[in-house]
Amino acid sequence: MSSEQLRVEKPGRIDKVLAQELDVSRNQVEKLVKDGLVSVNNKKVTKTSFKVSQGDEIAYEFKEAEKRKPVEVDFDVEVLYEDDYLLVVNKPSGLVVHPAPSVKEPTLVDWLIHKGISLSTISGEERHGIVHRIDKETTGALVVAKTNEAHEKLSLQLQDKSMGRYYLALIDCPLKDDTIVDKPIGRNPKNRLKMDIVPHGKPAKTAFKKLLTSDYNVELIAAKLFTGRTHQIRVHLNTLGRHILGDDLYGFKTKRDKIPRVYLHAYLLYLVHPISGEKMEFEAPLFDDMTTYMTKYFDQGEIDEKINPLTLGSNFTGS
Repeated sequence: MSSEQLRVEKPGRIDKVLAQELDVSRNQVEKLVKDGLVSVNNKKVTKTSFKVSQGDEIAYEFKEAEKRKPVEVDFDVEVLYEDDYLLVVNKPSGLVVHPAPSVKEPTLVDWLIHKGISLSTISGEERHGIVHRIDKETTGALVVAKTNEAHEKLSLQLQDKSMGRYYLALIDCPLKDDTIVDKPIGRNPKNRLKMDIVPHGKPAKTAFKKLLTSDYNVELIAAKLFTGRTHQIRVHLNTLGRHILGDDLYGFKTKRDKIPRVYLHAYLLYLVHPISGEKMEFEAPLFDDMTTYMTKYFDQGEIDEKINPLTLGSNFTGS
């Protein structure tokens, strides 16, 4: 067995914290604790009700039989940029970013390892190189750290907001106005698959900008993330009574044979190079399925004008 670690961001019961961070059931966590495979600050924990505090170091182990079996990687991912310190990819829909006990299919991390790409190790064995995540069905730009130094500096940029992302989405009803949603997000207490606005959730802030509205109530919007919570854009839109096309988890009414996935794309990623200090911006081209759907409702020239990477960010000045 090999031990893996994580640092507690939000205090609470250890079974709840581990279940959320590892994306496994509370029953699986309970088994880990009972088997003596969990410790906090180098002291073994014997009760699932044990309270952890912010900054605590949790170490946990999975028995070899429980560890994820090797998977075959039979796909490729578009690389937008690469140097000795970082890699930026255009993640396709349906690809999970990193392995978890509940994930059976190959992930982005599996692809990175398969390609022989050097990766940072500070996030643990299952999350080599992963600085930030994108939901499984969401597409677009994602940065991967190759060295521990680069990873640490990029993680700090997420905190001080010198790294950020602009998303494009198609929604089922126009927004009334450009708006900012600043509401905490946590696991939905009634449905583990969903996140929700909860009183003691993690801080989450998203700015939304109207771009193009069609005669059929479909609207193209841009969103800027100030934080990076799971399903953040989808949850914050839901509070406005709006849903991304294809997002039936949060309330969009459709049949999957008509809209097969969530039309949300991380279009622009900006950061400061962790070694050179150079300001950098990366554009992730839209995938064909989303482009085809957009052109059914909007003129291509208007689309190109509204999503121009040189001017898109100016829509959020002052946000």
